Amino acid sequence: MQLNLNKPICFFDLETTGVNISTDRIVEISILKVHPNGKEETYTKLVNPSIPIPSEVTKVHGISDADVADAPTFKEISKEVYNIIKDSDLGGFNSNRFDIPLLAEEMLRAEVDFDMKNRLAVDVQTIFHKMEQRTLSAAYKFYCDKSLDDAHSAEADTKATYEVLKAQLERYEELENDTRFLAEFSSRKKFADFAGFLIFNKEGEECFSFGKHKGKRVVDVMEQEPGYFGWLLNADFPLYTKKVLTAIKLRQFNNKLG
Repeated sequence: MQLNLNKPICFFDLETTGVNISTDRIVEISILKVHPNGKEETYTKLVNPSIPIPSEVTKVHGISDADVADAPTFKEISKEVYNIIKDSDLGGFNSNRFDIPLLAEEMLRAEVDFDMKNRLAVDVQTIFHKMEQRTLSAAYKFYCDKSLDDAHSAEADTKATYEVLKAQLERYEELENDTRFLAEFSSRKKFADFAGFLIFNKEGEECFSFGKHKGKRVVDVMEQEPGYFGWLLNADFPLYTKKVLTAIKLRQFNNKLG
């Protein structure tokens, strides 16, 4: 089966130093770019995270400090990664909650602007969990009748994710072979940022999802408690969350001028 695409989609997977979006780093990235005509391109790189890889994490993905000692940093490859994905939607396995947020952090840390305004995100794990409730290895076995022998190898996981999505489309008639449908189907709550600190209310307005202002509109809090914005920018929140807050602040300022 060939995906019905209006623009390219990049399936990607990250191996990292851990699972903290704000503080952990990429140690391997693999991208499978699929074009509307079916052409496929693969990009896989080891990355020097510039911080130690915990031994317990190395046991999971098999990548040690020695393996990445001579590898480029993410900043050194950030522009080539951006050039691959800049015209594409994104796809992955648990990508909406982990891979995309962490990639955004690395991009912004490398001073490469990154956002999801003009792209869709298809999370194959969410589709799988809505349908079957399993892991990637189980999904690969269930849908493709193959064993994922190289699980936690970024390239193997990326290829398996792509094959699983195609098999899901063949299995479930209710799934449409359309990136926008798949993105909406595989999304969870609508967040204004990646990490879930900012959510949309029923009117599509940004609200805080945590702390003393939980449920309140961001613009109202900024108006009534200006110091809270400064605290948020200086606190340990993801860079993308701070970027969204700054954009809301600028929009609020411009609206007052208008």
